[in-house]
Amino acid sequence: MSFSVPLSILDLAPIARGQTPGESIAASVQLAQVAERLGYSRVWYAEHHNMESIASSATSVLIAHVGAKTSSIRLGSGGVMLPNHSPLVIAEQFGTLAIMYPGRIDLGLGRAPGSDQKTMYALRRDPSAADTFPQDVLELQAYLQGRSRVPGVDAVPGKGTNVPLYILGSSLFGAQLAAVLGLPYSFASHFAPASLHQAISIYREQFKPSEQLDAPYMIVGVNVVAADTTAEAEVAHLAMRRQRAVRLFGRARGISPESMTDAQADELLAAGAGLRVDEMLTYTAVGTPREVRSFLDTLVAETGADELIVAHHAPTTPGRLRSVELLAEAMSTVRSS
Repeated sequence: MSFSVPLSILDLAPIARGQTPGESIAASVQLAQVAERLGYSRVWYAEHHNMESIASSATSVLIAHVGAKTSSIRLGSGGVMLPNHSPLVIAEQFGTLAIMYPGRIDLGLGRAPGSDQKTMYALRRDPSAADTFPQDVLELQAYLQGRSRVPGVDAVPGKGTNVPLYILGSSLFGAQLAAVLGLPYSFASHFAPASLHQAISIYREQFKPSEQLDAPYMIVGVNVVAADTTAEAEVAHLAMRRQRAVRLFGRARGISPESMTDAQADELLAAGAGLRVDEMLTYTAVGTPREVRSFLDTLVAETGADELIVAHHAPTTPGRLRSVELLAEAMSTVRSS
């Protein structure tokens, strides 16, 4: 299937209420298989830690598992939080993946911790590690190119695989870094929309060609809640708003995403969390295929996005898979009227 703009998926490997991590991972396999069949470009998995509702903490392991269950779709990180790791270890992990699945592996890199302060301690993460993110990206890139910056040290496997790097971000820093290094840039507008347009401008204006990329390549993040009817989509969208409100503001009231009731979540939304949640979800397409297509066409026109990376949301795995299918139908270049 051919799309009006390349489509990819950001799979957060959500663990729904009543679901086990194993069931979540099985759902991620299903999602990748459906996305492959429908012509999506890639599926990325985000590194998070100490979150009971997300099963993508061991990103490279999850990629390896999904790679064995698919045959052609690109798989990668969206992203690996590089300050949590040594560049050599990530080069070895993704170099191994690239050898296992040639031409299918992406390495998206972010500098956020992907966790809270206590989890940072448990990860043995140096709080100042983010300060050397640009240098760490260059060290990692050099390992993958077979041009190690550390004399006598090579990534094996990894050396010479040239796994393509992507810079991920939700601020202007990432845009500037991606531009200076001549790398593709993916903006996390699916949860941090405020600086999207400014980041795009900076990235395109300051871009310098590199061995990997000769012109800017901009990936824009967006949430999609697609369903067969507008009413179904709105129900799923409300479930997403409730979960987000509890995840962000529930701890202070002793409410967890696993134990929350709809009434508790609605109370949080009404008490002010709704404003913050809706601001975060500015770039969210909700509705039938026609309604979703209209929203995304406008987003692409406003941003000039070279690719959209979509986080599909629904309370159930069948609902998410249906959203993946409906979006492909909506964005197909060959559509029924």
